[in-house]
Amino acid sequence: MATLRKANAYSKKKVVPFTRKSKVKSKAYIKTIPPQKIVKFVMGKTDSKSMKKFKHHLTMVSLEKVQLRHNALEACRQYINKKIDKQFVGMYFFKIVSYPHHIQRENKMLTGAGADRMQTGMQLSFGKSSGKAAILKEGSKIFFIAVQNEKALAFVREVLKQIKSKLPCKTKIIYEFRK
Repeated sequence: MATLRKANAYSKKKVVPFTRKSKVKSKAYIKTIPPQKIVKFVMGKTDSKSMKKFKHHLTMVSLEKVQLRHNALEACRQYINKKIDKQFVGMYFFKIVSYPHHIQRENKMLTGAGADRMQTGMQLSFGKSSGKAAILKEGSKIFFIAVQNEKALAFVREVLKQIKSKLPCKTKIIYEFRK
């Protein structure tokens, strides 16, 4: 298994979305598409009847332009879902709002003795696809969580504060009360 490049190689770069895939091989810019690491996008109680009970809504929002990799989103999803489901079983709704559609490329470089004779350097440096990322603008939603009561609200707010270190951007938690 190949190791991942550091997130700072991608996260704050200005990027043009690289997403063109086509069933017609000659029209496709992307030959291989990396598999999606995010297993579920919606968790908890998803039926509309119980959604009306969830009065407290929390949304995590990005405060800057950033590329958010799918493995970072999946790590956050697992952590949030595990913590909330352990404490408040079935008393919440959790959704990943941002979708990783941008395919990231990597120009593999060799290191060690004799590597200079085997690679082309920056000639033909387009790169092979290595992962996916969501391109977020300032104010883009990342996660949405709805809960029933104030006790769950305080717990979820604390969990969202804990995952800030897993994300490559500054974030803000927006609270909304629905009647």
